[in-house]
Amino acid sequence: MNIEDFLIPAPKLKTEKWQLGHFIKSEILENSIVLIFVSDFRGANRSGESQDFRKVRAELYRLSHLQFETDICDLGDLISGKTIEDTHFILQEFLSLCHYKNAIPVIIGGSNDLAFSLFSALNFHQKNINYTQINSKVELGNADEPLSEKNYLTKILSSKNLSVKNYHHLGYQKHLNAQESVNLIKEVEFDILRLAEMMNETDKAEPYFRRANLVTLNCDAVESFAEDFSIHPQVNGLNRREICAYMQEIGLGENLKSVGIFNFNFEAESRLNHQLLAHMIWYLISGIDLEKSHPKERFYETFHVMIEEENYTFRRDSFKNLWYFGADEKIENCLPCSAADYQLAKEGKIAKRLLHF
Repeated sequence: MNIEDFLIPAPKLKTEKWQLGHFIKSEILENSIVLIFVSDFRGANRSGESQDFRKVRAELYRLSHLQFETDICDLGDLISGKTIEDTHFILQEFLSLCHYKNAIPVIIGGSNDLAFSLFSALNFHQKNINYTQINSKVELGNADEPLSEKNYLTKILSSKNLSVKNYHHLGYQKHLNAQESVNLIKEVEFDILRLAEMMNETDKAEPYFRRANLVTLNCDAVESFAEDFSIHPQVNGLNRREICAYMQEIGLGENLKSVGIFNFNFEAESRLNHQLLAHMIWYLISGIDLEKSHPKERFYETFHVMIEEENYTFRRDSFKNLWYFGADEKIENCLPCSAADYQLAKEGKIAKRLLHF
């Protein structure tokens, strides 16, 4: 495949030597972070025409490089296919190229149905995928209809060819969802977290990112402030500081392989919207780079909590101060949890997700 036939190269922007843009590469390197901008919004009944990404790039490239050790590549703008299916196909080819080089692709733009391609491409390289999504809506449309933002999740969860180990849905808002969809997610024992539980601090949601292989963000889950931040703007959502904090938590994930940021409103005139998206990408990069620098050998403290006649075991990573639930000597067999879960257990209460585990 000749990748130049499907990409518009990223423009060269003048930056200073300490800024991120000065260090940006244009090819997929081993163990790098690869940015790909996508214009196809046809999954949301919008256009597949080329979008203008210059404002976002200008804001991103001006941010500090901070001597990141991880190479960062801006592969350019993906040219939309004649059909949305063509776009999904060629995007999966690029994603696969990244996975072969152990690079982490970050897809920016396009409609939320592109999450299906991120999952499908990753599924080709590994099974039992942990998928975490930040989205104000739980969309479970008819899987027999053409792929769109209304049914991509149904297609992922119901496909016999796609291997889902865990699915976590974060940031949903009660007033935007049919209760039947929320109940269905709960019935199959996938985790679902309301927006109210994610506000002001990241501690409660962090465990859902810790082992995620794929994370996608629907920008509809971010509150609009200067003007429409997303193509389906909401007055309620994660604020500017919260979403940047969460982007860093995503990057800090131990098993992160792929990230998608969808439904951003690139037609926004306000510089603040493009600046916020650039900051979100920067915090994601910062988290990925920081995680790569962490020592692989870890030491864990063990804590036992007696509730009636039951003994519950918690373990704490002494380096990261992160908590796990379970008595298994292998930490990968324990469940990521929060310090609040441990404190709750000391009060005689065990969170439902821990009991299910």
